[in-house]
Amino acid sequence: MRAIRGATTVSENTVEAMREVVTELLDELENRNQFQPRDMISVTFSVTRDLDAIFPAAIARARPGWDNVAMLDVQQMHVEGSLQRCIRFLIHAYLPASASIHHIYLRNAASLRPDWSLPQSLQTSQPAVKSKV
Repeated sequence: MRAIRGATTVSENTVEAMREVVTELLDELENRNQFQPRDMISVTFSVTRDLDAIFPAAIARARPGWDNVAMLDVQQMHVEGSLQRCIRFLIHAYLPASASIHHIYLRNAASLRPDWSLPQSLQTSQPAVKSKV
């Protein structure tokens, strides 16, 4: 079993804006990691307290094959000065120990883990940085 992390930020607390960034985040996750939804055990999404327009899991469940994955939405602990309008995920999946894991940090969330992030201009054209997990 392996864990994959990721995060993104959204410009405003609307269903449309959240749907756009969660879709972008999960598209990038699927493109950079070679696994299928059936390999996932569970997904936990967390959002900062300034986001309440829609559950990220509701967006994910609409994706092909994701409707049978156990998902949970939670509110991220608030820390003064922390990144605002942030959506994070933690996925547990059955993946071979030899599989490369690509953690996905997009938009302003790239500042959370610069070691796992790519410059914005490269995010869709180059492979992600491999983690040491």
